[in-house]
Amino acid sequence: MSKLKCGIVGCGGIAQVHGHALSLQESAQLLAFADIKPERAQAMAARFGGHAYNSLEAMLEAERLDVLHICTPHSLHLPMAQKAAKQGVHVFTEKPPVISSQQWEEFQALDQLVQVGICFQNRYNPSVAFCRELLAEGGPGKILGARAFVTWRREAPYYTESGWRGQLDTEGGGALINQAIHTLDLMVRFMGRHLSVGANMDNHHLPGIIQVEDTLEAAVEFQGGRGLFFASTAYCQDAPILLELACENCTLRIEGEEVTQRWRDGKVVRQDFSAQGQGPGKAYWGSSHGRCIADFYRCLQTGQAFLNSIAGVADTVELMLDIYAAAQSGGVVRSGDEALQM
Repeated sequence: MSKLKCGIVGCGGIAQVHGHALSLQESAQLLAFADIKPERAQAMAARFGGHAYNSLEAMLEAERLDVLHICTPHSLHLPMAQKAAKQGVHVFTEKPPVISSQQWEEFQALDQLVQVGICFQNRYNPSVAFCRELLAEGGPGKILGARAFVTWRREAPYYTESGWRGQLDTEGGGALINQAIHTLDLMVRFMGRHLSVGANMDNHHLPGIIQVEDTLEAAVEFQGGRGLFFASTAYCQDAPILLELACENCTLRIEGEEVTQRWRDGKVVRQDFSAQGQGPGKAYWGSSHGRCIADFYRCLQTGQAFLNSIAGVADTVELMLDIYAAAQSGGVVRSGDEALQM
């Protein structure tokens, strides 16, 4: 099969991870880079080879791309994906795909035009894959509930020097939509679609500096049990995420890339999957971008359904929107209650 020609828009930190992953893909040919700061696009072109542009429009006009990787501020993911899709260019976007329910409605229409992938790379972490296989074998029994903790550190310069983080109209939210959405996605992958949610959020650490939450807690009712979720960027360090699944016969805990099985008979088994990490991803948020991107390109070439398609991430995106709606209203939001969504 011929290589798929691809480009990256937004040449900040996460774009370097995409560039590295693409440079290792035999099915991808990385050709172009666009950024409103020309020097950043030029630096990536010098590193990976290809052409640099100062806008997405210029890149799409000059290059005959097959795939566009979107690594820009959150609010730009939808309009940039729409521009690419109108030209028949497939889209692989960083999370979150949208920042509001209105954007989500528009985003879902994209798969009528092209193939769309969303970068929830932690689904591909070896620790997660191991737990899914263990559960499929039946030993742990039914999942009864789950709890998750994300406690990281983000200081004022992270927001003030970015030009877009910490602002509602460009970031869409804080600790949940930016840092903890991957962990929320894993909870959904194990628990399924939510029925209802109640939530609270606050800005304890940086009042007057950011408009978004630095701390959020939610109680989520799933069909099979309850999920408790806590996320904060007001901690003193970037601690490994913790996701725990309470099952009929044991408790499974994923902490970073370590999995602990605590069986009802007292047996404890610990396994460390950190040696199977890929690429330059940071340990505390996962290093499976390469696996995720490789799978997207495989699906493009084989016609198979991609795990992180629009339909594949719908439950996560809609729970995220409902959590924010519940936190803003101070009430409980039920799945599908559009009147309370953002």
